[in-house]
Amino acid sequence: MAQPLSASAALSALRAEGVEIVEVGNWRTHNRDHMGEWGPVHGVMIHHTVTKGTDSTVRLCRDGHSTLPGPLCHGVIAKDGTVHMVGWGRANHAGSGDDDVLRAVTAESALPTDNEANTDGNAHFYGFECENLGDGRDPWPAAQLEAIERVAAAICRAHGWTQRSVIGHLEWQPGKVDPRGFTMASMRARIGERLAGAKPKPPAPKPPAKTYEPFPGAAFFAVGRRSAVITAMGKRLVAEGCGRYQVGPGPGWTDADRKSYSAWQRKLGYSGSDADGIPGKTSWDRLRVPNV
Repeated sequence: MAQPLSASAALSALRAEGVEIVEVGNWRTHNRDHMGEWGPVHGVMIHHTVTKGTDSTVRLCRDGHSTLPGPLCHGVIAKDGTVHMVGWGRANHAGSGDDDVLRAVTAESALPTDNEANTDGNAHFYGFECENLGDGRDPWPAAQLEAIERVAAAICRAHGWTQRSVIGHLEWQPGKVDPRGFTMASMRARIGERLAGAKPKPPAPKPPAKTYEPFPGAAFFAVGRRSAVITAMGKRLVAEGCGRYQVGPGPGWTDADRKSYSAWQRKLGYSGSDADGIPGKTSWDRLRVPNV
């Protein structure tokens, strides 16, 4: 039995384990504590998001949706291994699960098969969502798997837990399949090896930070314009689920580009003439078109 770490203590533990952190807004006080207790905590639960695109995934996990308010976890583990902290306190991530599993996690003993949903998991688990489509085909990059290992080890180390305190959502609630694409047994083995070390291993070198195309001005987007920037923009629109292409995207500005960008503007909440498909600086900056 343990009381939850404070946000500051958790951040220190994660950074000491070599986790690369992005702090999202007011994450330290963003929670669902008014809906019930958080704690005592007994373990760490790993999920997959069934989403594509880090920015949109982080927004979803922070804000939630119409039927499930956010935060939907405490941190989002992106494909590149970066961990975006979106909330601290009670979060809507675990739902109801098996009391026998909770007893096993608390005792750090072998897990039984989850066959009931009679216990509130949101009160007792730290939750981390991992950016992945969850279809068994979407890859799990090495940097992301290492980040999962580091995050779980950091929380376990802070509480004096072993790797048996780390479970997947599929081991908690009947009918769940996440995380799909690797086994929790293999992940627990990795976490155990890390915890057995005297000190956290230093993180692997990170590639240079991404840079993005500056807004070229609305006049840039006109019939006849050809540029690799337009191709890069189109690929980002597709990644955000806004692509309206039958062929492409390509370097020439077309009506399909305009319709796709209009879908992005509407996704950001614009309407009417503000969603005309011609990029503006605010929506462009939020799209994060990589340098070409």
